[in-house]
Amino acid sequence: MSTSLLEQLIEALRVLPGVGQKSAQRMAYHLLERQREGGLRLSATLAQAMENVRHCVRCRDFSETDLCAICASPARDPSLLCAVETPADRLAIEQATGYRGLYFVLQGRLSPLDGIGPRELGLDQFAQRLDEGEVRELIVATNPTVEGEATAHYLAQIARARGVRPSRLAHGVPLGGELEYVDRGTLQHAFGSRLEIKD
Repeated sequence: MSTSLLEQLIEALRVLPGVGQKSAQRMAYHLLERQREGGLRLSATLAQAMENVRHCVRCRDFSETDLCAICASPARDPSLLCAVETPADRLAIEQATGYRGLYFVLQGRLSPLDGIGPRELGLDQFAQRLDEGEVRELIVATNPTVEGEATAHYLAQIARARGVRPSRLAHGVPLGGELEYVDRGTLQHAFGSRLEIKD
């Protein structure tokens, strides 16, 4: 028995993260009942994006051109390189900070159990980038998970071997947080990484 178009639409929506059967069903009904024009626009844009968005040849972020806008910008500082796990992490740093260096997007983190090793993260390309000699500091901005920490350690080793100074994003008590509500691991890390108060 062939699957109806409605069932195909619901199944297609389930490829999105966090979207189960019920959510996909709700989305499909919403598009068909109230947002047919929006659904057509979504369909056309999705098809164009799947066809035309690829990875920047320099940093591995998403880009419609060989070189993304950040890598192509002469206003960025090539001596600073920030390694992040995902394009979403790159965007968060870009929006929240005044960072003016360049990026390397790993598109994941080391996770041998999931079959993600150095090759999948483009670490050969990363090492070549450091070998060019422009980068002076590597800012490791992987997430504070077990895999993120292992990835940070691996990246720092690659950097040190090439005379590049690695640094790590600070982890600890969030701004506006109260100590009694901070989890033990975060508090322990923050306490161990305390800084001198300067005048």
